[in-house]
Amino acid sequence: MIKYAQSRVDTSAKLQDKLADYGKFVGVRLLDVIVLREKGYKRDTKLLNMLMFVKGTVWKNLFNKEADKLERSNDDECKCENFLIEKDPVVNTFISRDKSSHLNCAAFVAGIIEAFLTQSNFPCEVTAHWHNGTAYMIQFEQQVIDREKEYFESTR
Repeated sequence: MIKYAQSRVDTSAKLQDKLADYGKFVGVRLLDVIVLREKGYKRDTKLLNMLMFVKGTVWKNLFNKEADKLERSNDDECKCENFLIEKDPVVNTFISRDKSSHLNCAAFVAGIIEAFLTQSNFPCEVTAHWHNGTAYMIQFEQQVIDREKEYFESTR
């Protein structure tokens, strides 16, 4: 798949975008399968519950293990950033690359995560970055953050 995508682009950034597009194709289809199998079509409406579902159940279905960490950005300006961290991603295991290259084939998994969350009514953008393994940076749209604030204010 990587070789196929590589033959159609000329930069590593475009290659990562292409891999993310392939991942989105998989993520949309994966959503229905996992939610039906695990929850009987009951979808989470709270952001934290959905992120924990991705970290645990989705990761177990994809890679037979949970993701290593789930962290939230401490930045006051943007509470919409979350990081799903995997120390040794399976998709990068057998990929040989130059150390000078910034190519991260985990962009494919980032596409799966983005499609999964977006189709679950949590619109976001997910990118894969090198940081002690791979960190998937999940940036939610403002409407998701506003909806969460509204929910917590109504439950007080």
